[in-house]
Amino acid sequence: MTDTIVMIHGMWGGDWCWENYRAFFEERGYRCYTPVLRHHDVSPQDRPAPALGQVSLLDYVDDLEGYIRDLKKEPILMGHSMGGLLAQMLCARGLGKGAVLLTPAPPAGINALTFSVIRSFGSILSKWGFWRTPHRIPFKSASYAMMHRLSPEQRQREYAKLVFESGRAAAEIGFWLLDPRRAARVDASAVTCPMLVVAGKEDRITPASVTRKIARKYGHVSTYRELDGHAHWVIGEDGWEKIAEAVLGWMAGTLK
Repeated sequence: MTDTIVMIHGMWGGDWCWENYRAFFEERGYRCYTPVLRHHDVSPQDRPAPALGQVSLLDYVDDLEGYIRDLKKEPILMGHSMGGLLAQMLCARGLGKGAVLLTPAPPAGINALTFSVIRSFGSILSKWGFWRTPHRIPFKSASYAMMHRLSPEQRQREYAKLVFESGRAAAEIGFWLLDPRRAARVDASAVTCPMLVVAGKEDRITPASVTRKIARKYGHVSTYRELDGHAHWVIGEDGWEKIAEAVLGWMAGTLK
């Protein structure tokens, strides 16, 4: 029987983030779906939807839950960056056969404010009211935070695809202590499916030190991999094929 993978993109992204992985896994017989988060299905040249700034992580997860239930089949959840956090939240709702978290954002309860993370988000956090308005990471910050393992040409090409993101969602991740709803909270005891957690040793926006804590949170079900020579953009950095092969091997051996 063909397995289904739901691939969940991260901040500022879209279904285009999964072009490499979708082709890789479809060639190997998987049925892949790449839903686009609310208000992200737009051109990078478009002005953001005014409502985007107030969209919560919980809104994204509710949308994804509806999408997954419509599939009528329990999928493998694969999430990158913020999409990795959304996958954790979906697992806690019992919606995944298994999960692959690629350089995932952390849930509430894990302190992720390292120097490199603060520098990565500095241009966003320095603007008063960022938590209620749409924002897009500047090119210089994106190059430092996420794309420093890409060539200059690749950085320009990938950055040109980025769209606006929710300030509220960013605040819920980065400042969970100040969020009365604890939108980013995940009950680890509710996560029962196998989980592969992948970190890049050179990641600056979700450092490996943070990703290790995520893996420990789900230690009862998680497998942890830390990649030399990789940073945050494991979906497109040189050598992504080897990462996909490792993910494939874990899925084939664990999610039978």
